[in-house]
Amino acid sequence: MEKINFSGGEPFLQDRGEFVGKLVQFCKQELKLPSVSIVSNGSLIRERWFKKYGEYLDILAISCDSFDEDVNVLIGRGQGKKNHVENLHKLRQWCREYAVAFKINSVINRFNVEEDMNEQIKALNPVRWKVFQCLLIEGENTGEDALREAEKFVISDEDFEQFLDRHKDVSCLVPESNQKMRDSYLILDEYMRFLNCRMGRKEPSKSILDVGVQAAIKFSGFDEKMFLKRGGKYVWSKADMKLDW
Repeated sequence: MEKINFSGGEPFLQDRGEFVGKLVQFCKQELKLPSVSIVSNGSLIRERWFKKYGEYLDILAISCDSFDEDVNVLIGRGQGKKNHVENLHKLRQWCREYAVAFKINSVINRFNVEEDMNEQIKALNPVRWKVFQCLLIEGENTGEDALREAEKFVISDEDFEQFLDRHKDVSCLVPESNQKMRDSYLILDEYMRFLNCRMGRKEPSKSILDVGVQAAIKFSGFDEKMFLKRGGKYVWSKADMKLDW
């Protein structure tokens, strides 16, 4: 294993970030993984976390779907009294101070597809800006048993391409269409089961704790060619990044 990424839900909810902090430290110190990263909305991250665990984290990816606070509230990214955009800049500064590579993830949907984010992204200067097309997953954000309803957020491939074209001068942009995203991740849930998304829903394998990795991974639906095609392999260890901290 070379890389692990912790995402949620929100990884910093458990024990105010202590739980994910210990996981990050274990993966870097004990497992000696080249790349350890987290995806977070950033609302619960404090500077003391960076002081304690920053040295073990290669990349912090912050979810930011809009630089318009009203749009963030509309799509469920509002953070109460906190200003999501102001918080983003604060996190960016902490990443500089504690030598953590900074990344931004944006899901493009009906409410932000017309937005021009060029200026803000260039000012924040992330190592990567992952731009996802809003994806429907049966049982998760669409269908009868869904936890959330995302149909109203969906955009066409043409809309997504127009957004990408508007931001073609942003050198760190890494686009991810529905086709590229669906089968190009190895996802483990909280029971250590691989989640297969090939049929448009997350079908779990048996747990690697019960049957081992080799048996479980056969049911992961992982498409290695698409993983490489979407740029999944990149310089992901901060030791190899020539960054001006």
